[in-house]
Amino acid sequence: MTHHHLDATVDTAIDVLTAERRPVLTVEPGDTVTVRTLSAAGYTERQPGPGRKAPTLIDPRRGHCLVGPIAVAGAQPGAVLAVRFDTLVPDDWGYTGSGGVDTPVNRALGLTDPASRGPLLWDIDPAAGTAVNQLGLGVRTAPFLGVVGLPPESAGEHSTIPPREAGGGNVDCRELVAGSTLSLPVTVPDALLFVGDGHAAQGDGEVSGTAVECGMTTTMTLSLLDAAPVAGVHADTPAGRITFGFDQDLNTATAIALDRMVDWIASLHGIGRAEALAMASVAVSMRVTQVANRTWGVHALLPHDAILQADALR
Repeated sequence: MTHHHLDATVDTAIDVLTAERRPVLTVEPGDTVTVRTLSAAGYTERQPGPGRKAPTLIDPRRGHCLVGPIAVAGAQPGAVLAVRFDTLVPDDWGYTGSGGVDTPVNRALGLTDPASRGPLLWDIDPAAGTAVNQLGLGVRTAPFLGVVGLPPESAGEHSTIPPREAGGGNVDCRELVAGSTLSLPVTVPDALLFVGDGHAAQGDGEVSGTAVECGMTTTMTLSLLDAAPVAGVHADTPAGRITFGFDQDLNTATAIALDRMVDWIASLHGIGRAEALAMASVAVSMRVTQVANRTWGVHALLPHDAILQADALR
């Protein structure tokens, strides 16, 4: 297997998802790629102060600053691309935006006026696993990539902002830390993977619309599967197994994520769907992945030790 390296440059960066761009790299299944991505905004240097402008790699920018596409030789629709995150190392600074934009959340909270902005600028210590902002407040880091996705269709340019049932994309799931494998049903020949939008830390929901946004150096191994344990976008993470639902309606997104988790539990334990739903009711956590991206994201989380054989409880 080969280990490849990619950096964010004017030749490798892009702000849409598209199958019509020539791949910036082609790998064989099982290869590993180390890729350096910039923040979602594509800043090429540190902001001079909270909320202050800095130079960007793509100007003007339509969506997240991503690197891609990465072609996986032999990938065809019907297969599944498994993206295993081996390591994720954030840059030494990041930012969080808040308020000042007319969104449903900001309207509900009375924070649409530009004067209501409350941006944060963070110093990140990757070795210590901490981030501290200008207010003197800090958080523990848990780095992951917000955008990992494939073009939803073979033609056209597609926004990076909403997550999609076809191809994933801006999933923004805080559980996708190192040691996780995200499975994406292949949508187009050669898969054509785009990655970026590094987050040093984020809560479920990403409620301000941003996390601790930062550049990230990610090492990931790309594999192809002929079959998957469950339909749709799903993951196996240190926290547990995860299924996702994406829709403009929260109830529909929740139902999609739960339906797939019920299938997974039924398959794992050889039981019926009704029994699997009952087990989900006592073992699965339903979480709002993100509220910020025009489409609701919901994930169902089944911890690895949540359902045990009776003998293990004695």
